[in-house]
Amino acid sequence: MLTSPLGRWASLTACAASLFIATASAGEMHPGSVPGEKATLVPNTQKFSCETRAFDLSQGLFCYTPNTIRKAYGIDGLINKGYTGKGRTIVIIDAFVSPSIASDLALFDTAFGIPAPPSLKIIAMPGTPAFDPTDANMVGWSGEIALDTQWAHAVAPGANIVFIGAKSANDEDLLAALNYALDNHLGDVVSMSFGESESFYGNPDGLDLLAAWTKAFTKAKANHVTLFASAGDWGATNPFDDEGDVLPFQNISWPASSPLITSVGGTNLFFGSATNADPNGKYQSEQVWNDGFGATGGGMSSLIDEPPFQTLFVGASVNKTLHKHRGIADVSYNGGVVGGVITFWQFGSGGPGAYLFGGTSAGSPQWAGIIADINQIRGRSMGYLNDRLYLLGGTGLLNNLFHDVRAGDNSFGGVDGYPATRGYDLPTGWGTPNFGILGTILADPYN
Repeated sequence: MLTSPLGRWASLTACAASLFIATASAGEMHPGSVPGEKATLVPNTQKFSCETRAFDLSQGLFCYTPNTIRKAYGIDGLINKGYTGKGRTIVIIDAFVSPSIASDLALFDTAFGIPAPPSLKIIAMPGTPAFDPTDANMVGWSGEIALDTQWAHAVAPGANIVFIGAKSANDEDLLAALNYALDNHLGDVVSMSFGESESFYGNPDGLDLLAAWTKAFTKAKANHVTLFASAGDWGATNPFDDEGDVLPFQNISWPASSPLITSVGGTNLFFGSATNADPNGKYQSEQVWNDGFGATGGGMSSLIDEPPFQTLFVGASVNKTLHKHRGIADVSYNGGVVGGVITFWQFGSGGPGAYLFGGTSAGSPQWAGIIADINQIRGRSMGYLNDRLYLLGGTGLLNNLFHDVRAGDNSFGGVDGYPATRGYDLPTGWGTPNFGILGTILADPYN
């Protein structure tokens, strides 16, 4: 359906990549948000011009607002029944602390008629530096923070939000933020919209970091805390620098590749009429997010063994591809900049205002919000999700609860990716939600 890809990232030569990998080490995570253009309101309305643009991009990028996303994924069925995440708490972890978290969220809520969250708590980890609007790294993370907080709230408007800002994007500091959340029992679902190529962990120091992360993830499982992470925005590869240059071979992102994490891939969503976006339309289709601004992560781990929940339930073809290694994604969600979501951002390149955002990190906080809604139904936390998810998927019980994405692949930057297929596939996992009130099946009190 996408006809006008807008190329962005450059690929490496094999020689340059080999030289880099010889000296690279794990240590710094990348945010998973991809900002697009600034959105404009139609005069004398509360509508953005991008809400009804053509899918063929002849009028520019089309976009979605909370009301449309809720309709597309059946979340309105939960919210309309009063399942808004009330009484539950979503924890969002990112690097640094944006000074405009609360004000950006207030603008978002006002624009879309969403009540303020019952509680918004902002925690800066010890040593977090003051925000510097001239620091490109901090500004980039401020966009991630805006996307995460606003869209977690959009799908779980009754949930409390705890934002924890790590003092840097280094593994140790983000891990400290996660451990703080777990040790203080701050919430029952956590979104982590960041990642780094597994390739950087294949050395003693990197393996020590993996072990430390895994210890925290194991603690989360023991405490019935659900963990989500974005699968990455560079297709079947990952960047090796801040310029977006990518490694010239297949590799996937950590922490999404941990079997203790539910990893979220991305799609390009088409909601509206047959030809145009339209908030009063209906679900048309989805394909693997690969729109020139980025592409969903997804593929085979080089470090993590295939967990039993995949060995048993993903099917012979996928198991053959995985070669007994962990595969991601587990689930997916709209992640395109083509079809991006409106987010209010104080520090965007065009000045304060509303921007189109994409990236798999658009999906991670929204999946966290969905689980908060379902936790309200259950009256307790879902906790670790993957065993249940794959059992339901492998036995066909997700067929009416998910949109099965079957079009596209995540080839990117000269690196061949993986195709979407019927049922489970690596770019989109089991697919995107199609819940409505049927989402209560995931909340089965006997499980």
